Amino acid sequence: MTPVKRRRAARFLMSRKLLLFAVAFLLIAQASILYFFGQPPICTCGYVKVWEGNVLSSGNSQHLTDWYTFSHIIHGFVFYGILWVLFPGMSVLQRFVCALGIEVAWEVMENTPMVIQHYREQALAQGYTGDSIINSVSDSLAMVAGFLLAWRLPVIATFALALALEAFLAYEIRDNLTLNVINLIHTFPAIHDWQSGLLPSR
Repeated sequence: MTPVKRRRAARFLMSRKLLLFAVAFLLIAQASILYFFGQPPICTCGYVKVWEGNVLSSGNSQHLTDWYTFSHIIHGFVFYGILWVLFPGMSVLQRFVCALGIEVAWEVMENTPMVIQHYREQALAQGYTGDSIINSVSDSLAMVAGFLLAWRLPVIATFALALALEAFLAYEIRDNLTLNVINLIHTFPAIHDWQSGLLPSR
């Protein structure tokens, strides 16, 4: 191996080590902050499910994956696109670490008492107590999957997949990333009434 190739290999290994350190640091920080907030490590039911398919159940946002996992995949699409446009000089690894940092910050924010209470005012989140730590970290890993997909797929394919996922979620659970953000900013009666139609009649 030539000296140039050795230097390139050394830089690659160093970049990979720094990436792994950054990912581990961010995820451990996320879990630690949520633990400090009082969020349970796993569902208080005492067991962990791979998939929770009932968006109205107390197990929603408590297990490894649920309907909102798809929204976090879309986070990865969005973060990749924004960082690609705003910081074209950044390497993919740098953008990846930034995206994960944004996702972790998002997860921490939405598990603050103020945001939890705001979510509870929405039709589909009545009784919401925040995410379990395992669910929150899983959401961040879903964002990672979305980021990697956006990196490898053509732009048009990423855009089409995001629209398809949003439409699929709107059809299945009357909620998606777009509606979630809108409701976080302001509760519109029309959206609230439409989502309330998913609730069981009394």
